[in-house]
Formats: sequence, C-alpha cells, structure tokens
Amino acid sequence: MTAESILLGGRPAGDQLGSPDGDVRPVLGGLTSVLFDGPSIGTAMVEPKAPDFFSDLALDRIVASITAGRSEYGLAPFFHTPLKDVRTITYRHEVFRDLDNPVLLEDVRSFSEKMRSVRGHLEHAAKAHYLLDQQRWLLAGADVYCGAVAELADALAVAQVRSRGLRAIRDLLAAYTASGDFTSLLADTQKTEADLGKVRYRLDISGRRIRVDHHTRAPDYGAEVLQSFDRFQHGTPPEHRFGTSGWFDMNHVEAEILDRVAQLYPEPFASLDAYCQRHSGYVDETIARFDREVQVYVAYLEYIEGFRQAGLAICYPTVSDRSKEMHGRAVFDLALAKRLADENTPIVTNDFYLADPERILVVSGPNQGGKTTFARAIGQMCHLASIGCPVTGTEARIFLFDRIFAHFEREEGIQDLSGKLESDLRRIHEILEHATSDSLLVMNESFGSTTLSDALFLNKQVLQLIIERDMLGVAVTFLDELASFSEKTVSMVSTVDPDDPAVRTFNIVRRPADGLAYAWALSQKHRLTFEGVIERIAS
Repeated sequence: MTAESILLGGRPAGDQLGSPDGDVRPVLGGLTSVLFDGPSIGTAMVEPKAPDFFSDLALDRIVASITAGRSEYGLAPFFHTPLKDVRTITYRHEVFRDLDNPVLLEDVRSFSEKMRSVRGHLEHAAKAHYLLDQQRWLLAGADVYCGAVAELADALAVAQVRSRGLRAIRDLLAAYTASGDFTSLLADTQKTEADLGKVRYRLDISGRRIRVDHHTRAPDYGAEVLQSFDRFQHGTPPEHRFGTSGWFDMNHVEAEILDRVAQLYPEPFASLDAYCQRHSGYVDETIARFDREVQVYVAYLEYIEGFRQAGLAICYPTVSDRSKEMHGRAVFDLALAKRLADENTPIVTNDFYLADPERILVVSGPNQGGKTTFARAIGQMCHLASIGCPVTGTEARIFLFDRIFAHFEREEGIQDLSGKLESDLRRIHEILEHATSDSLLVMNESFGSTTLSDALFLNKQVLQLIIERDMLGVAVTFLDELASFSEKTVSMVSTVDPDDPAVRTFNIVRRPADGLAYAWALSQKHRLTFEGVIERIAS
C-alpha cells in the first residue's frame, strides 16, 4: 500500500465499500469490517446519492448534522444505503452497544485523531518538494501511527467488547502488533528518530552566506540576552500564545542547509533513506478501513448524545423481515428536535402501532398540529433502523423495508411545463410502478391542488393499491373519510387543547377522525377564518 492510497480519509486502494463518488473496488483477502459481517463484506455496496425521499423526510439535514466535520471520510453513502438482511443490522447493533461506553468511545476518538494526524503527515510527504523533507514527514507519521495502533490494541484488550466486529479488530490488532512487520516498523522508527535526534550542527551566518558545520561548544547567547533584560522585568509577564497550523513547508534555504547537514552526518541520513525504502507503505489496509468505518458509529453516537442530554429516549429497535406489525413509543422527528433542543424548547413525543391486518396510518387533524412531523418521524425511524442505527423512542419494532417512498406536496417550478396535479400524478405513478409488498409509502397531503372530491377519489385509489399490494403506508390528510377506508387503515388524529381549540398539543392519538379538524384547517389554509377575511379586506 502506498502513502497516496490512504490520503483520502483512510480509504485503502482495495476497499470494496466504495468511495464517496461511488466507485467500487475489488476486495483484498483477509479484510475485517465493523460495518458488514463476514459473508457481507465481499458484496457490500454503498449508494453515493441520497435517496429521493431524503429531503421529504428531512433525512438530508439529519445526515448533514451527523457527518459534519468528517468530510474526509466520505460517510454519507453509508447513511444512504439500507441493509438487506437482519443479520447485518444485528451485527451493527452489537458494535453500537460496545461503543456506547464512554471510556471505549474516547479511546476510539483518540485513535481516530492520531490517524488523522498520520494522514496529514503523509499528505505533506506527498506534497513536499524536497526528498529529505518528504522522508522526515514519513518518519514522523510512522511514529504517530505506531503509537495509535499500540494504544488502540491495549484499549481493546482490556475493554470487555462483545460485538463480533470489535472482537475481530481486537484479535487482529493483537496479532498485528506482535507480528514481525509491526515490531520491525516500531523498532526501526524509534532507532531512526533517535539517531536523527543526536544530530547537532552549527550555522555561521554572515550577510547572505551561511556556513553549516559540526556543532561545537559555544557560549549560550540566548542566556546572555535574557540576563541583560532581566533587570527590566517586574513580576510575571503575561503569557502570549500564538496559534499555528502545525504544518510547516520547508523553503529552499532550509532545504540547502539540511542537505549540507546530511553531508556532515551521512550515516543517520542513509539510515533514514533505507527506512523509507522499507516502510513507505506502513499503514495496514484493515486498520485504515477500520478508521473510516468506525466513524459511522462515532459520528452517530455523538449526534444522538445531544438528544439524550435533553431527556429524549433512544433505543435499539427490533427489526423483522417477516412480520409487518410495527410500533414505536415516544418517537420524535430528529431534524425538528435538533432545532428545538438548540432553542431549549420542549419536544413532544408520540406513540404508534400497526397490528395485523392493519397496514396504513391515516393521520388527520388541524393544520400545524404536528401531522407531517409525525409522519416524518416514522419514516426517519424506518430508514435509520434499516441501516442498523439506534432510533428515537423508548421501544420500537420495525419491518425491514426493501424501499421507502415519499409523496409530499411540492412547490410548482417555473421550469415544470405540466400542472401541479399532473406532476403529482406522475410522481405517484412512478412510485407505484417500483413499489413492492415490502415497501413503505409516506404521503403528505397528496393531491391538495385539486378539488375536494377529486382529491378524495385519487387518494382512495392510491390507498386501494397499497392495500392490494399489502404495502405499509403513512398518509397525512385533511380527508377524514380516508381514516375509515378499510380494516387495514388506522385513524390517528392530531389533538388540540380542549379548552382552546386554537392551541395545538402536537400529540397524535389513535382515534376516529371527528370531521371538525378538516373544516378548521381548511379555513385556515385558504385564509377563510374571521381574522383571515378581515386581514384580506383590509389589504
């Protein structure tokens, strides 16, 4: 493995997982993954593009928040790609549970920071213009790498890890750090650095001429300068810190000086050259792979920690690829909760369940009552469960969908030559063409641009197709008639304060639609309330 092959976020050249731009490379034998179990490693694929439903369900904002500050790893594709089997979801849950330990999580963070430093060293080595500069960056990076690997191996050895993924990494690191390759790298790194550390030289600067010579004992002019100014010092001076990037490029004068130092001390620099020839590709591929993959867990755990601190529950869902019965307790919209938590605003959670033969949640109630937020929360939960992540709530049971679809009301674009209704019909037709009995469809006020009777007719047609295919669905609507459409539809209603119907509680409860919410919401939507009419007349 070359230095260049790990510069981009620790992605080795033989990594099957795929790069952020979507290319997929062949697997090298013996690689261990913490994202995919053994049988899945060789067939694992990731989707570079976000699915179509991401923006409707606010998953694009969620993934952006999760991956913020980690662009070098290209993590987004892992959050785009649902898993196809429960076995791999369970595999990820095991790793999540192990890393949900603050001590071990901090050890992994420390390892990742050191590996980030290693990549920085190798990047500078690749960009450096002077050979000795390149070699010194390579050697310094190897020193950080050896420390990072040894410390992680020690941390995993004492941690009581139970997941198959981390046990495999623990055993691999134990074997690797005891191997001849690593012990040779460590010993050579330490000896080469020690030899170079003994090099001492003297610069005689006269005008524009610099003479490089062996170091000889000479007066310490720095001490003399300090002694001269000592009498002007009164008390302890304030401390001044100057920030630097930590990376320094060698200029041509420094390079010329270093070349002459190497001529004065040929042996340590010859050893450095031999060292770089032997160890140029010192980063192990599986360790580089682990460094990238483990960021999925670390990033997500850091993201959900904020919700836990706000008193919201996060749980490990039960995922089934057979039973379509689903439920969630105390679920919430992650994207909205993130904003509300930042504003210290209370967050309302809700429950839902579907028991056989129920398949569709029909959510009605007043406008701005939390219906769309509730539907998004269910869609988010289903997707995050499908990629093996913990989800919102105290308890959850989720069916493993083959695909998730969303049909949300969209603004009419000036470039769209068809009408809004036609565009809605084309989108729902395309969805139903690709959906199967194992798909989920989340609908939000579909066909709202047409008349009430036409919207009711079209929505009933869609619900009938969902029922015939035995799909699962969530439909947000003002049409109360849809709530009792079939034995497979369940009515859920967003509630208001009984003492003041204008105040929304944002609680979504399982009960028959009452018909009152639609009239109120419709009058608000078209500005036909008393206040709305007065405002329109005045303007």
